Amino acid sequence: MASKVKKTVGASDDSPAADLIRRFKTHPFLFIGTIVVLVIVIVAFVFVPAIVPSTGASVDLSFGSYNKIPLTYVPGNYFSQIREMIARYRQSSTTDTNYQLASYQIWREAFEETVIHTAILDEMNQAGYKVPPEVVDREVAQLPQFQENGRFSTSKYRALDSTSRMALWRQVQDSLAKEYYERDIEELRIPSQEKAFIRAMASPKRSFAMAVLPLRGYPDTELIAYAAAEEALFRVTHLSRITITSNEREAQQILSTITDGTSTFEDAAQTYSQDTYAERGGDMGVKMAYELTSEVPDEQARESLIHLAKGDLSPVVKVSTGWAFFRAEETPYPADTGDGALLEKIRTYIMEFERGRVEDYFITEAEAFRTAVTESSFADALIQKGLLERTFGPLSLNYGDVPIFTSLSSFSVPELSGAGLNEHFWQTAFSTPLNTPSQPLVIGNTVVVLYPSEEIPEDETNGEYIETAYASYWMSSFINQNLRDYFLTNKKLDDRFFDAYFKYIQPLD
Repeated sequence: MASKVKKTVGASDDSPAADLIRRFKTHPFLFIGTIVVLVIVIVAFVFVPAIVPSTGASVDLSFGSYNKIPLTYVPGNYFSQIREMIARYRQSSTTDTNYQLASYQIWREAFEETVIHTAILDEMNQAGYKVPPEVVDREVAQLPQFQENGRFSTSKYRALDSTSRMALWRQVQDSLAKEYYERDIEELRIPSQEKAFIRAMASPKRSFAMAVLPLRGYPDTELIAYAAAEEALFRVTHLSRITITSNEREAQQILSTITDGTSTFEDAAQTYSQDTYAERGGDMGVKMAYELTSEVPDEQARESLIHLAKGDLSPVVKVSTGWAFFRAEETPYPADTGDGALLEKIRTYIMEFERGRVEDYFITEAEAFRTAVTESSFADALIQKGLLERTFGPLSLNYGDVPIFTSLSSFSVPELSGAGLNEHFWQTAFSTPLNTPSQPLVIGNTVVVLYPSEEIPEDETNGEYIETAYASYWMSSFINQNLRDYFLTNKKLDDRFFDAYFKYIQPLD
């Protein structure tokens, strides 16, 4: 790495302005990061008295080490500068209610940046590389605080005391070493063949029409037929209950006060019951038999409740939250499927416990639609079957909604929410021949039939954009994150941030 960096440093015969432009065009994100580092350097030696946090400590604050290099907070060092920059950036979003959390996050982020900064400099040191003094001199001479009428001012430079000048020089040297390390990593990242492969992934693009069959459209006639076949599940009962969570004996005693007339059911419910029905005198409202399953686990006990006659009291039975006894407010009766509210309860049961029945129904309907398409056209079949149509595209095979390609979610088709991660969806979408209805797909709460209507190759200009975006942003971000993870989980790191923060910082906040 060292020899490669030296070559980079030496090859600079252009003007400073041309050199800046070249750096930005070659590595835009790296260039911006370098500028941020140099801003830190500038701020440190222009505004240090104003930005050094008041920790109240007269000693260096140690937060651990990296490869035995101390990670300390000292006013004016990298750790303190980056903490101040993060704090200023986040200041607008910090409120009194989240101040302590925000403070912790600011210090932690600054610590992690310091770890990475220290680790990179350590890597360069291990490689035996130091930025040549003449290169550092040139960079220092270009710092804004030393400029006067567009030129380097010797008097402004000498106005700094020797200690500050040396510290500034060392910081610039470190920032350059870090820049060269990141530049070398950037240049070694992505082979040209990989870029070409990613570019090819964008082609071809397809546009689609889509027939939509929502599961919520399951016909009432099907609900009624199912309710008739499973009549026992939908028997209607109206019960009141008193629930005791302590023990069965207490529940028996309260039941006795009601049976001997000492107390009324309603009074006992309001006084002793420990459930959501207590304030209503224990009234549970109208329930279907299946709704009692989660409340009364024992099937035999549950059946005895459903068969209570109006006014009857049940014995004490085990329920999910303790012990309870019930009173029938009405004699049970079969569900009236002409009652819209009861029919909705039947629909809820089927959607939750018999969803496969609903999906099978609409898959059969979708197959009938496909047949109609082959006999006429997609548009005519939609009208014939009364189905909703959606259109989307063009898009490439972008499994996972990778941001460098057009994403499925960008077309805002609600029925395809989450389909970007559905492998079967993409396989069907790009294997179905053009102008042919696909096999039915179950996506969320919908059955859909895709109809690929057009296929086009990726245009040259967009292909270049994708290749550049992959190399300069997406892959760069991915590798940068992996580089961060490498340093932050490295065995060389002795992370004592948690203990140090709550010892030194939190008491002051």
